[in-house]
Amino acid sequence: MGAVGTSRTRTITETDIVNFAGLTGDFVELHMSETYAAAGPFGRRIAHGALIFSISTGLMIQMGEVTDTVIAFYGVDKLRFVKPVFIGDTIHVVKKVIAKDAKGPGRGVVTSETTVLNQNNEPVIVYTDKAMIKARQ
Repeated sequence: MGAVGTSRTRTITETDIVNFAGLTGDFVELHMSETYAAAGPFGRRIAHGALIFSISTGLMIQMGEVTDTVIAFYGVDKLRFVKPVFIGDTIHVVKKVIAKDAKGPGRGVVTSETTVLNQNNEPVIVYTDKAMIKARQ
């Protein structure tokens, strides 16, 4: 326990936001309209929180720490969107293992504190995630 890993970075683009809106049907003006967003609380368009969360899961997989050991994504707790992400922001993920629990022969659940940070190392999303993995005998 206590192992910490850091992902590579990924810059959020206009294309990411447009593709995500098309995929999900979430065309809220705060994400899609510069004019609308300019008058809003952030002064410009922001990325969908669910988009940034989804990208964070991909960045975690790319870390390669659980390649060939993951059985299933087991869940997310305490998901919080703490700061907006703008077009052009660059994010990365930091994960810290906080618990390991056996779940039967050959499997267990690893719980991690996960923080998505922007280019200024400011947290933008925080959550606790769980993965069921193959366990050593």
